[in-house]
Amino acid sequence: MNPSAAPVASAPDASCAVVAIGASAGGVAALREVVSGLPPGLPAAVFIVLHLPAHRVSDLAAVLQRATTLAVSVAVDGQPIEAGHVYVAPPDRHLVLHPGLIRLTRGPRECRVRPAVDVLFRSAASAYSSCAIGGVLSGAPDDGTAGLWAIKDCGGIALVQDPATAEFPSMPESACRFVEVDSVLPLAQIGREITHRVSLLRSAEPLHAAPSEKVRIETAIAVDGNGIRNGVLKLGSASGYTCPECHRALVRIEDGPIVRFRCHSGHAYSTSTLLTEINGSIDRGIWDAVRDIEERGLLLRDIGMRAARAGHATTVTRCTSQAEDADRRARVASQLAARSPLLRPRTGRHERHFGRVTARGGKITGWSMAFLDGHQAAVPGRPYADGTALTAVSCTHLCR
Repeated sequence: MNPSAAPVASAPDASCAVVAIGASAGGVAALREVVSGLPPGLPAAVFIVLHLPAHRVSDLAAVLQRATTLAVSVAVDGQPIEAGHVYVAPPDRHLVLHPGLIRLTRGPRECRVRPAVDVLFRSAASAYSSCAIGGVLSGAPDDGTAGLWAIKDCGGIALVQDPATAEFPSMPESACRFVEVDSVLPLAQIGREITHRVSLLRSAEPLHAAPSEKVRIETAIAVDGNGIRNGVLKLGSASGYTCPECHRALVRIEDGPIVRFRCHSGHAYSTSTLLTEINGSIDRGIWDAVRDIEERGLLLRDIGMRAARAGHATTVTRCTSQAEDADRRARVASQLAARSPLLRPRTGRHERHFGRVTARGGKITGWSMAFLDGHQAAVPGRPYADGTALTAVSCTHLCR
């Protein structure tokens, strides 16, 4: 299906409400608990976004199927929406709802992730207005807050897991802080609350509030990925910041107390995720500088050795002096990176290193095993699981 071709819209059917649920870290157990509380024949379709690495195959649908009598499947692009069915977003695809229809897209990342909870929530608000129910569960940092605001703005229902019961409370806390939520509940009660809210929707006259221009524009960007063509400049004012991913200008968007940003390409950030990306850029920039300075020293020493063999004493002296200066500069830059409170440690939750890597004269003499953002173990000269080779440069970084 052509991603830019919008399906023909029709008024949402109140007899088939939509329930959109978002989670991240700690979300698998939370989702199992919620779907286990949903009754057979629920007169609503349920949509789930869980943050997942793009390169991994997800077993979430199978895991959830074991916890519920409702049918659970991975969502398919162009698939009709059916009540009593649970649809799970696949890795690396935004889950976008149109009236009666599912779309899967590779639109720009939002809050540094794809699929993004905000995309699902915003599209549910646009397509189903007051017939949309949004739920935020365990996760980090704050994906889902802006989308939940859109659901409330269109007359829908906002449910949030009690942060005190969440394994990772950041997402529920953010939603409670910025959105006037309808219920904050422990996991064991969320399934019953969804069932109750769906029952109320079936017995009430739906209020089909028209989505705001912001919601329409941002949903369109998630579908075809073109910010300029879809009107990103109408979303707010120039921010003075640039996108960490594509380096294009960021527009500042305000939804009540929520401040967020979107670039001309369509990448979107909350304030906290933008700050995290900027910190990461500083981190990478300093370590790249350390690497370049160290490589300059290695190259100068190589030039000096060849000059010594040729009997060029002046060149040897000059190269040795400059190489020693490079060593001093590299030590200063390394200390700056290690001491700065802004920068992420090189061995964090997403970068776990084991073993040792050493460099002698530009050659790898040690070894390392590492898990980098989901990559499996690797050693010099042997590829990662995805085929990426471990190089001298990456080994230099591994020993930081």
